[in-house]
Amino acid sequence: MTLALALKTGDLTQLPSRRDEDWRWTDLRGLIRTAPPASPAFDGEIAPGPFDALAADTILFVNGRQRHAAASGAGDVVALRFVSATEGAGHAATYAIVVEPDTTLVLLESHEGQAAGYMSDVTLDIAVGEGARVERIVLVDDHAEAIDIVTAEVDLAPGATYVQTVLTSGARRQRVETRVNHPGAHANVRLDGVYVLDHQRHADQTTVVTHGGVDGVTGQLTKGVVTDQARGVFQGRIVVQPGADQTDARMGHHALILSDKAEVDAKPELLIFADDVACAHGNTIGALDDEAIFYARQRGIPEAEARAMLTQAFLGEVVERIEHDGARAIAAAWVAQRLGRAQ
Repeated sequence: MTLALALKTGDLTQLPSRRDEDWRWTDLRGLIRTAPPASPAFDGEIAPGPFDALAADTILFVNGRQRHAAASGAGDVVALRFVSATEGAGHAATYAIVVEPDTTLVLLESHEGQAAGYMSDVTLDIAVGEGARVERIVLVDDHAEAIDIVTAEVDLAPGATYVQTVLTSGARRQRVETRVNHPGAHANVRLDGVYVLDHQRHADQTTVVTHGGVDGVTGQLTKGVVTDQARGVFQGRIVVQPGADQTDARMGHHALILSDKAEVDAKPELLIFADDVACAHGNTIGALDDEAIFYARQRGIPEAEARAMLTQAFLGEVVERIEHDGARAIAAAWVAQRLGRAQ
């Protein structure tokens, strides 16, 4: 059951609902009453994306249709853009990326809403060859009335490294899901996320990492800030299959709730079917530390400024883990802008 299938067939029974355990906080069937018309081809001008200046080339999708493909040998930094440009329409897109063994790719991915009320479903297949390294930075900037589902299926070869950071400001309904097939074999995964939500925006960051072999590493850190009537969802699942001994897997999710009507739902899971592993998870949800605010005010910092400073430092731990310098600077500016809007 997927949004893409419902858009293609018009059959809304294909939508996931709260009866599906993994979708209980991001119910689509209860929200979508009629299937939207298909998004038309869009031939208008598209402004540069947030990462275009950093990339050797850009792969561009508009309304689910590919308009520009990266040239052969475009380089190790590529921008991948998905733009929704028509109000009230629906579209789906799929794209496959194969990273050759012992190569490096920085994938700067953006999902950009330039109209209201659209529905978008994007599916990515990413294969990372033996000894290859991928850093994927995902910036999801949807319209407040949009419905957007982004799903990535990542297959790693032995010795591969996959590093990801997702930053999102939410939508009417939004889900960014990453599923990693981890071979063990000294492969290394890091999955990070940031969400900054205001008004009635909703964001769901869901990850599933399945360790299938010996000697695999996974690290994960997601942080979020919600205010007004916004809702943040974090679901992280790490599965250690039988025989995947000496797995090292760590997961952390931490959120700040800045208003009485905001909500955060979190479900970190470790499913371990092997011995000799080092696995842990942590989850905290709360308000800003009143004592820290008090000490800042004692030093002459106004309360509003102190709150902004502490909130930005809270999210900054994730942003600072982005390895690409240019992308890290863009992410830091994006977080500062969204926090300014959410205060």
